[in-house]
Amino acid sequence: MFRRTVLLLLLLAPLPSLSHADSAADAALAVMDRFLAAFNARDMGAWADTLLYPHVRFADGKVTVYPDRASFMAGNRLEALASREGWDHSTWDSREVVQESPTKVHIATVFSRYRADGTRYASYQSLYIVEKVDRKWGIRARSSFAP
Repeated sequence: MFRRTVLLLLLLAPLPSLSHADSAADAALAVMDRFLAAFNARDMGAWADTLLYPHVRFADGKVTVYPDRASFMAGNRLEALASREGWDHSTWDSREVVQESPTKVHIATVFSRYRADGTRYASYQSLYIVEKVDRKWGIRARSSFAP
């Protein structure tokens, strides 16, 4: 009787996921962590390395396509954000994986911008598309309500 009960419980127990979704989500979130760390460190090279090219950004009513790393580096100046807004650093307030496959993850986020004194002055919703291409995870596209 005991063996039948154990066998029945094993048959009725949910099977563990056999997909790569968990590892895909973990890899995508790790890229997002590196993205924000490089952004906050104002390390343009490390920031550019978290992206896949062509890279697309939807923001401020515009669609910007960076065909390669060099164009991204030339088209972004973090010191301009600091001088224009008094920006010091940003944080992820939330990140939710909303769709995923073994090679692509969509992440809905909310992030905030802070001044050097720790004052939060802006928060924005955004969507990141993170892909695995040639065994490398990177951010392919971003859409946000930030300027």
